[in-house]
Amino acid sequence: MNVGVISLGCAKNQVDTEQMLGILRAAGYGFTDAPEQAEILIVNTCGFIQPAKEESIEAIFEMAQYKKTGKCRLLVVTGCLSERYRRELPPEMPEVDLFLGVREYEKLPALIARKLGLPCGTVAKAERLLVSPPYRAYLRIGDGCNNRCTYCAIPLIRGNLSSVPLETLVDEAKRLADRGVTELSVIAQDTSGYGKDLYGEPRLLPLLKALDRIDGLRWVRLLYTYPDTVTPALLDTLAEGEKLVPYLDMPLQHCSDALLRRMNRRGSKAHIQSVLDHLYCRYPDFTLRTTMMVGFPGETDAQFEELLQFLRDYPFDRVGAFQFSPEEGTKAAEMPDQVPDAIRRERYDRLMTQQERISKERNARWIGRELTLLVEETGVDGTYGRTEREAPDADGMVCVAPSWHHEPGQYLPIRITAADAYDMIGEPL
Repeated sequence: MNVGVISLGCAKNQVDTEQMLGILRAAGYGFTDAPEQAEILIVNTCGFIQPAKEESIEAIFEMAQYKKTGKCRLLVVTGCLSERYRRELPPEMPEVDLFLGVREYEKLPALIARKLGLPCGTVAKAERLLVSPPYRAYLRIGDGCNNRCTYCAIPLIRGNLSSVPLETLVDEAKRLADRGVTELSVIAQDTSGYGKDLYGEPRLLPLLKALDRIDGLRWVRLLYTYPDTVTPALLDTLAEGEKLVPYLDMPLQHCSDALLRRMNRRGSKAHIQSVLDHLYCRYPDFTLRTTMMVGFPGETDAQFEELLQFLRDYPFDRVGAFQFSPEEGTKAAEMPDQVPDAIRRERYDRLMTQQERISKERNARWIGRELTLLVEETGVDGTYGRTEREAPDADGMVCVAPSWHHEPGQYLPIRITAADAYDMIGEPL
């Protein structure tokens, strides 16, 4: 019986999808990319902010049409939206046959069998079925979050931090490397807090050092670090590792101390500046990525201008921004001084316009320099890939000459010849 899966949301949700696919494969199911051919359709949803919820609902109703026009016998909804609204959704979506939360994937074969009147045997522990290209994968080192940012619904959906034991992670990384994975991206809601729940203190550094020793891996990239636990020791570890790439993803949300307190974000502007000063001084070639929020309740014109000035004084290579979204159940949704939609949009546009200039300047520093390209795709118009400066599914691409054909997954030496705000052009060496 063929299963079709729609996976929405972040990389952490992608890992859930891969685990779910592995469980279904172990239970004897096949898969199809054509929803009209699927007898079982699964939508793994995101429920983080309003646009993501809307996208998930749209996908559910789109897949429901295949119960009429395709072969679909069972429509299943899983993931964050299903977890967050497990009571509200069933009466609103009678088209859906089965709702599952974020920690119920092991039950899926038995529940499907029961719904369809099929036999179901016991499923042994299953390996993830990667949906990414075979040479790269995400390593999720924990789920949930102990931070209680006033705007964030993640703890309401996934609960407190639950770290995976270090030995389990190293074993998983070794198995991925044995399967041909050469690029590993380390993820969690808060990677730099890894291990506090298990070991009483963060254990990210020992984990990174263990991953750095795994044969077969070539790039290990750390994402989603929390600012107040980014230390010189962490930066030194990333800089000195053989396979750890010099790439820091540190979502800041804002630089105003007053707003950080309203957001219930630990740390301060001074700490953030000290981290960046350390980087600019000792490791000027680090690639820096962050996320900023505009229009948080109470954000004044002066505080927004402070944010723009901060990004000019402390330039990042990549900046993702989003407008504050009042999520039910969060403290920020009930705060006074909500910023009007029009002002939020205007601030977002100004920030991204400024950042486009900054990103182009940062990329231009690499013109004439040599990097290694991980090939992602080839075609008549060029060979496209990423260097260690570009994270998968988040950053830009590098293009080299169309006459230079190589297989995805190869690592090749190039020289950068041109750059814009998001992408770069190179030539083979």
